[in-house]
Amino acid sequence: MTTDNSTQPHALQVNGLAIPVDPEGYLRHLEDWNEAVATQLAAQEAIQLTEAHWEILRLLRQFYQQFEMSPAMRPLIKAITAELGSDKGKSIYLMSLFPGSPAKLASKIAGLPKPTNCL
Repeated sequence: MTTDNSTQPHALQVNGLAIPVDPEGYLRHLEDWNEAVATQLAAQEAIQLTEAHWEILRLLRQFYQQFEMSPAMRPLIKAITAELGSDKGKSIYLMSLFPGSPAKLASKIAGLPKPTNCL
């Protein structure tokens, strides 16, 4: 595996195992996800996971389990507001944790598919 970001690897190395990912870095198999995989996915995005990140990642995985889809930004904010309160159910809060496209990035780190309406 190369660490050069110009060529996206098709496997994530975690504890000596090669975890298959698609060209965008999303896991090919949901069952391959665990906390070590999440930590490695986050590290590739220059994110060090804190309890605030884990709170969102757990909520995302619950959402996926319930609805069998990764939420786009609006449903994600609605779910976070319902579960964690309006202070955390704000796009600015999510941007501080998952810069750029929070729904896409958080889904990737949570081991979930890319939200369908995210570019």
